[in-house]
Amino acid sequence: MDSNVVAQPLAAAAHSGGAMPSFGARLAALPGRRKLLLGIGLAALVAIVAAMLMLKSQGDYKVLYANLSDKDGGAVIAQLSQMNVPYKHAEGGSAILVPADMVHDVRLKLASAGLPKGSVVGFELMDNARFGLTQFQEHLNFQRGLEGELTRTITALSAVQAARVHLALPNQNGFFREQQKPSASVMLTLYPGRTLDRAQVAGIVHLVSSSVPELSPKAVSVLDQSGTLLSDSPDGAGNGGLDAEQLRYVNQIESNYTKRILDILEPVVGRDNLRAQVVADVDFSQTESTSEEFKPNQGQANAAVRSRQESSSAGGSSAVPSGVPGAASNQPPVPASAPTEGPAQQLHAAQGGSAPHGNTRSESVTNYEVDKTVRVTRNATGIVKRLSAAVVVNHRTVTDAKGKVSYVPLSKDEIGQLTALVQESIGFNQQRGDSIKVIDAPFRIENTDAPALPLWKQPELIDLVRTAALPGAFALLALIVVFGAIRPALKAVQSSSRPGARLDAVVGDERLLSGATPAAALPAVDMPPTDNRLDAARNLARENPAAVANIVRGWVAKGA
Repeated sequence: MDSNVVAQPLAAAAHSGGAMPSFGARLAALPGRRKLLLGIGLAALVAIVAAMLMLKSQGDYKVLYANLSDKDGGAVIAQLSQMNVPYKHAEGGSAILVPADMVHDVRLKLASAGLPKGSVVGFELMDNARFGLTQFQEHLNFQRGLEGELTRTITALSAVQAARVHLALPNQNGFFREQQKPSASVMLTLYPGRTLDRAQVAGIVHLVSSSVPELSPKAVSVLDQSGTLLSDSPDGAGNGGLDAEQLRYVNQIESNYTKRILDILEPVVGRDNLRAQVVADVDFSQTESTSEEFKPNQGQANAAVRSRQESSSAGGSSAVPSGVPGAASNQPPVPASAPTEGPAQQLHAAQGGSAPHGNTRSESVTNYEVDKTVRVTRNATGIVKRLSAAVVVNHRTVTDAKGKVSYVPLSKDEIGQLTALVQESIGFNQQRGDSIKVIDAPFRIENTDAPALPLWKQPELIDLVRTAALPGAFALLALIVVFGAIRPALKAVQSSSRPGARLDAVVGDERLLSGATPAAALPAVDMPPTDNRLDAARNLARENPAAVANIVRGWVAKGA
């Protein structure tokens, strides 16, 4: 087909002044496949945007409490509602979730309110007693209630995180001669880093024994979470070891002696060039002795008279008459004139100087107070019986003229001086059996810095990826939808509205109908540059491509 023939209809179309089609018309002119792809892309983009908005509104939730009982869960939810804290349920309702940035604050506030209280039941178990309970069931409910009340009381201690109380309450029967006594066991779970001293353990034992009738404190056992028996064993087997107070006292003594050694040697050898350890053998045994002492006989020294007893007796027969019979010999004897005290004196008869026939007895007993001294000696507990100290000193560093650092062992004189300093600092006593050992050795300096983790193993990056994974996936999906479905359809609509594109389409269709190759485009036609009709056709194609397309469509219809 000649180019003049093509130019004439185009010029006519230019003079006709056809109208520009709207966006809806151009969209309707697209192929069905393009329309379907564009609709699917728009729907997918709307769904992605809605999912991202919902995800952003929900936020990141973390577990506040898990495995709560129904009672505690209801109390926690009621408190969260009063605090205006959003929450969700997970894992079948046994876990309560709150926003991640509020977990710690909410836990502290709930703890100040005493929540959660736990699943421990006390005497409120007796309020729900059913009709027809047997005596065994009533006894069991009472025991459970008593155990729960004791558990609540023990967990009120600041160092106790949780507790369990087991009571063994035998049935009392009047037909038994020997009644079995009750016993109890307490299991404590302490907070990390906290301990109970002897007074607190004794308080727990006294609390349990006072709450159960006829329960002896010796029948109460208290254990911690590691299985260590905190209370004294009933048979006294645990009294031979050191208790917590004694161990703390020994550790304090050893720490004080070690600090003395470090304080006196660090200025000499350097802070990082010294290691010291002290072991103290402390005697906690209690000894009491009683002694009585008597003074020897004091002789003629003054002494206290406790009692004195004296007795005297005299006796004999009447005098036998003697001499010339007559009046003088028949006279009665003269009464005795001897003193009542003192040695007996012989009585001389008044006549003839003859001694009477008889005996005299005198006794004297004197008791003196005996000197006596009673001494009671009690040895003090916690006496240091022996000290052992071990000190290691690093080699001395020497730097030569070239700046090279080398390590040189200490001399014997230096070791002796350091040993003397250690002896004086801890109060060395050779008679007590103390021992001190000071040696020098090169210290091995190990690199304690942890190897740097690769970038893809760092926890911060992992958390960031986990946080941004879902939004990033949505964004990537949205880009695929936009660039894969929506953008090609929009480009097709825009290309149909460009004059150059319509003109190329018209010329391409005309060339196809005339049998020419697609490379023979309209601008390459050998036409006189001064042909006004060709310029008019080109202007028409730029200004009104729809009219040109209709003309070409008419040509195609006529040719068919």
